[in-house]
Amino acid sequence: MKQIKVALTLAGLTAAALSLTACQIVASPMAGTIFNETKYGNMATDEATATKEGKACGTSILGWVAQGDASIVAAKANAGITKVTSVDHSAKNLLGIFGEWCTIVKGN
Repeated sequence: MKQIKVALTLAGLTAAALSLTACQIVASPMAGTIFNETKYGNMATDEATATKEGKACGTSILGWVAQGDASIVAAKANAGITKVTSVDHSAKNLLGIFGEWCTIVKGN
């Protein structure tokens, strides 16, 4: 009976450890198992040169809990932008434990 209990405990610990390996809990065009910090473009318009930049982010912990408003609307509001020239994104991930995904809007 003791051997079964030890085996089940080890199986549970192994499953928990494997569930956290190589997790990337935020979207990114590149994968980084240990650490990822990436900035990448998404959209550009015909508007003139940008004079303002707004950023809006969301965070995730262990891929279990996530919060934040990383929308274009929130990024525009944070900088008082009415005309968008470009929309970029950035992603950070640390061991699948902490993740941050941001929308970066440039415009006037």
